Amino acid sequence: MLKKKMTDALNGHLVKEFYSAYLYQSMAAYFELKALPGLAKWMRVQAQEESCHGLMFFNYLCEQAAPVRLGAIDAPPNAFKSPAHVMEVTLKHEQQVTAAIHELMDLAIAERDHATKQFLEWFIKEQVEEESTASSLLDQLKRVGDGNGLFILDKEAGTRVFAVPTPLVGRV
Repeated sequence: MLKKKMTDALNGHLVKEFYSAYLYQSMAAYFELKALPGLAKWMRVQAQEESCHGLMFFNYLCEQAAPVRLGAIDAPPNAFKSPAHVMEVTLKHEQQVTAAIHELMDLAIAERDHATKQFLEWFIKEQVEEESTASSLLDQLKRVGDGNGLFILDKEAGTRVFAVPTPLVGRV
């Protein structure tokens, strides 16, 4: 059974995951307006992943017979300076999510909540991948600028395919 402090923290993070999905949908809209459908698709896939992360927190709270509190989701930014700026915002956001996951892990350790610690380990690994991917795409966007390379990168980004995260297979 989850303690109140952990329940509150997990509910707070659940909202952050759904905000992430909202943020990436906003970025997909930006790329659509810039006629970069591949990067728009990449962001839509990212949004789907973040929605799944939110569902994982939702499911975990339910499994622990803890109350789920769906809080308000803030409006994400919708104006960006360039494709590279979008990825700068993405990387910064993922770094903030990583810090939040680490705070949850610290709380789970302090509360001696081994089940939550085990649950969060998946997210610790996921955030390493999220930051690495965002950083790599940012580096590539900075290199190509607004030239022809952007269209090649856009085409490559459009090959990204959504995969349901392993912990949710058969549950969504």
